[in-house]
Amino acid sequence: MHVLLELLKKEVVPAEGCTEPIAVAYAVSLAAEQLEGEITSIQLWLSGNIIKNAMGVGIPGTGQTGLPIAATLGAVVKRSDKKLEILSGLSQEQVQQANVMIDHKLLEVQLKDTSEKLYIEARVHSRGQTATAILAKSHTNLVFLSKDGKTLYPENGAAGYEADESSKAVEDRGSVDEIYEFIRTVPFEDIRFLLDGVRMNKAISDEGLAGSYGLQVGKRMSQQSTVNIFGNDLASGIIAATAAASDARMDGSPMPVMTTAGSGNQGIACTLPVIALAKRLGKDEELLARALALSNLITMHIKDYIGRLSPLCGSGIAGGTGANSGIIYLLGGSLDQIKHGIQNTIASLSGMICDGAKSTCALKIATATNAAMQAATLAMNDISPTSNDGVIFDEVEDTIRNMERLVKEGMGATDATILNIMLSKGGMMGGGEL
Repeated sequence: MHVLLELLKKEVVPAEGCTEPIAVAYAVSLAAEQLEGEITSIQLWLSGNIIKNAMGVGIPGTGQTGLPIAATLGAVVKRSDKKLEILSGLSQEQVQQANVMIDHKLLEVQLKDTSEKLYIEARVHSRGQTATAILAKSHTNLVFLSKDGKTLYPENGAAGYEADESSKAVEDRGSVDEIYEFIRTVPFEDIRFLLDGVRMNKAISDEGLAGSYGLQVGKRMSQQSTVNIFGNDLASGIIAATAAASDARMDGSPMPVMTTAGSGNQGIACTLPVIALAKRLGKDEELLARALALSNLITMHIKDYIGRLSPLCGSGIAGGTGANSGIIYLLGGSLDQIKHGIQNTIASLSGMICDGAKSTCALKIATATNAAMQAATLAMNDISPTSNDGVIFDEVEDTIRNMERLVKEGMGATDATILNIMLSKGGMMGGGEL
């Protein structure tokens, strides 16, 4: 199997709810499944990025936000085999059980002193028993599992932080040139599965447009009234459809989303503009699948450099740039024009920070979608910034690599500052302690 096809199959997967709190629920469930009897306490040690992205987001099927309800539900449902869909189909009884655990103050959350951006350590206690599960580097990458001091995983007994297979393949994800060649030549049947994401992400977009989720960014942009200055043009419709999906997801809709590189919002940002444009242009399923393969792979390529979790907004920067590439491909653009589009989009969005997962993600995705279409329009007219312009270099791969420098060299304290600002407001843990 071609490495890029393998990556698509591993990195484009369904999830229900924001992936950071869902990953916490998954870790707690892994530990709780090892125990017998009633759970007496849950201790979490989490990296700052996990806390930042889990504090203000709605948890599907609960009407609640934050880490506490996600973590305690992991102990209640005990179905780690569902991974990122672990909280699907919750019953009210399960939600009530989880809230009882919160009310009885069985949950303790602490910030882990670690350089690892994605780190979740869950230690769960019952009477006379203790189990620990550790995830690192990616949302479902189990690196350690133990019960009563006996290591269950890995079998050699040593906890480690080896990346899972998708992370190990980072160096093989190729350049923009290689991605473009792949999406043009891969047999359609091999990438037809991407159309499952079309149905899934379109459904939650429609839900967001019809309902009253979050800030209602997409819904209000789509409505024609005297207070909507966006009009009823193609661009406004695409922005509204994309933002609406994030509105619904961030406000706790129980509908699944097809994720990209560990994030549902990235999946929304890089696919829905392409899906909406393809429908308006009457493009067939094969062209749409190839455009989606391009948008997803470009998103992953950029994420390789800015990080799985980052002080930069992955949905805006990586997802928006991926969408831009898919849009240009649908418009019949060349490889050079796709590169122009990447340069244009990064020039526009490179400073967008991530201040956690919450309702305003829909605003950032709307901004990124607008930037992607603006950048595509310039690219189709062969317009692109040059090395005279900010962080842009003449070669597109050098520009993408600059995103890594921006994160590592320029934004070392940004995550900590954002988290401190968020925590200073109080009550952000949704009832838990930090």
